[in-house]
Amino acid sequence: MAKTIPEVDFAIIGGSSTYSISFPEDLAADDVEILDKEMIFSTPYGDSPKFKLFRIGKKKVLTCKMHGWRKWQEDLSRAQASQQVFWVLMQAGVKKIMAEGGVGAINHLLEPRDIVVPTDYIDQSLRKDVDLNQGYLLMMRQAICPDIHQALYEEAQDNPLGRTFSRSNYVVTDGRHFESPAEIQMYKQSGGDVVGQTLCPEVYLAREIGACYAAVYLVVNYAEGIVEDWSHDELSDLFHNEGEVIGNILLDALRKIDVEQECGCNDLRKPTMIKEENRGE
Repeated sequence: MAKTIPEVDFAIIGGSSTYSISFPEDLAADDVEILDKEMIFSTPYGDSPKFKLFRIGKKKVLTCKMHGWRKWQEDLSRAQASQQVFWVLMQAGVKKIMAEGGVGAINHLLEPRDIVVPTDYIDQSLRKDVDLNQGYLLMMRQAICPDIHQALYEEAQDNPLGRTFSRSNYVVTDGRHFESPAEIQMYKQSGGDVVGQTLCPEVYLAREIGACYAAVYLVVNYAEGIVEDWSHDELSDLFHNEGEVIGNILLDALRKIDVEQECGCNDLRKPTMIKEENRGE
């Protein structure tokens, strides 16, 4: 059990797209140095997943794997896992967070192996009240940091897999099952482009701790009822064999961004207008 959470400005939350690799070691980047690994921290929400600390250039970065973490703790909900991770990032003083994962295509113009960098979300999960009890009013008019978004998009444009899209609406569902065709049609009519299970509550928790947040996603299948039935073999191939592409996009974007928060994201959290003693009334 690690005792001291290191002070860092940057963090990466690993999802399904880099689950098959050891990030960032497998990318063989000359300017990356692993400083510590297997770090587990005690949090008010239980022991955290294993964190890794690395340096890229002069930047120190904390990273952990969220995808697959919960299978080792049967009683741990996705909400609790997110609280553990973001509590650690809050204590570390993180200012910039990047995430990644796999998504299903709702927009019929998207195809497997396309990469999307979402600009907004539609939360259809049941995790809307997940917080760290910091007493902030969170404004979500700029949910995705434009500066990190731009860096991820620019670095994703040269990817060898497929096309890259700079705008999309991410529909968040609970899972772990896939959605029904009727649900997907409803989300499509509501303006959804891709569907997944991770952007919320992460985007809320990032805003709560005053950190900028953006994510990059690999389209791994068509959502139910879109274009054609998805192939388990193709999804498995993407899941296990394309981690280096997304991993390199993350590292390249890290090299580009700085710690300054001139984007205004941190101005979108305000002290709550509800006094503590009146909450829940």
